[in-house]
Amino acid sequence: MSTDADMGTEADMGTDPRTATTVRTRPRFRGPRFGGPRFGRRATERLRIERPWMDPRDLWTEALAGVLARPVRSALTTLGTVLGITTLVITIGVASTAGNQIVGRFDALTATSVSVVVPEAPPGTDTGPLVDWAGADAVGRLAGVTSVAAIADSEATANVRVRANDVVSPGDTSGQSLAVVAASPGLPAAVRGTMATGRFYDTGNIARHDRVAVLGDQAAQLLGIRRVEDSPAVFLAGQSYTVIGILGGIQREQRLSTAVILPPTVASDRLNLSRVTRVLVNTSLGAATQVAGQAPTALAPGHPDSLTVLAPPDLSKARRGVQNDVNGLFLVLGLVSLVVGAIGIANVTLVTVMERVGEIGLRRALGASRRQVAGQFLLESTTIGLLGGVVGAALGITVVVCVAVAKQWTPVLDLNLALGAPVAGAVVGLLAGLYPSLRAARLEPVDALRAPS
Repeated sequence: MSTDADMGTEADMGTDPRTATTVRTRPRFRGPRFGGPRFGRRATERLRIERPWMDPRDLWTEALAGVLARPVRSALTTLGTVLGITTLVITIGVASTAGNQIVGRFDALTATSVSVVVPEAPPGTDTGPLVDWAGADAVGRLAGVTSVAAIADSEATANVRVRANDVVSPGDTSGQSLAVVAASPGLPAAVRGTMATGRFYDTGNIARHDRVAVLGDQAAQLLGIRRVEDSPAVFLAGQSYTVIGILGGIQREQRLSTAVILPPTVASDRLNLSRVTRVLVNTSLGAATQVAGQAPTALAPGHPDSLTVLAPPDLSKARRGVQNDVNGLFLVLGLVSLVVGAIGIANVTLVTVMERVGEIGLRRALGASRRQVAGQFLLESTTIGLLGGVVGAALGITVVVCVAVAKQWTPVLDLNLALGAPVAGAVVGLLAGLYPSLRAARLEPVDALRAPS
């Protein structure tokens, strides 16, 4: 009686079917048995061969052990990636912080300032000046306007002889050549100034045509006037004007610090200074563009296109410009450092492969596949790059914060940058380990075992 093996049926070798490979052999024909020519059934022998398989946790453990086996070498290899990632983080972080700081200062001083230049009325028109003194009040009612003032000046009053007394004696140098302007009562707020002493004239002084004057702080210093409690007077164009205040701390139109400022009615009566030439407008943050578009219509409803508006540029463009300039300056350094780090990782990984040829041959002889060998060394280089990215990101963020604190800035840190830096380091390590890992995978077990250790 024939057995299963004799009949060519499948032999059970106790192997898990999920990890087995079926190999078919040639069919066997039975010869004549007991003197009679009898052909048996065609049989097929199947052999099950175990496929080598490695748990990902074991692969990670082997890769980590390879990195920690030579800690000094691994640390020096990681240093290149650390420098590259640190440089990139510092570059982008400092650029963002500096750009935000510069734009912040730009916001405080310029981004809320709008100026309207008023030309002379076109020839042949009898409508009078394009803008009258009441136009400033119309602009002040616009949404977003915080302060507004109208100013009148001319070439004839740009250099007027002003004296602190009316006594003229030989060799007297008390007189000064100063500019004389007329302005509406909102001038101190419009130029972001403060009254150093005394007060600014009001609508009552304007309505009564009071001969009063306000001096810029430098003009008062040139004329030797420090206090206004005793009602000092200045003399210009043969008329005396009582000084009721000194305006200081001017941030806009700083040339007014050396000027004599008169009420519009008195300036028109005495100096023929009546035409509004400029309107200074301060807005809340973000409203400058809107106010710049509405102010000409509010000032000159019939001729808005005749006025020239000076508005601040777009803040987003300024921020992007600053960041792009700084990034372009330092980004190349970070990329060069990353390339150097990648070369270092590739070099050290290749040296490690050559040093561990015997280990590779032994693993291959015990059943490790080429993919597993390549994966181990690729994971080692990726781990080194990942560690460099983590350390570099931490150092870069620390430097950005320290620079911001030293400069008294507000640090600007992008969360995507902090999370992306370790990923970038891992990618650098992955790319750097491609060639060494492929070379390790190509080693044949016999050649690797025969190689000198």
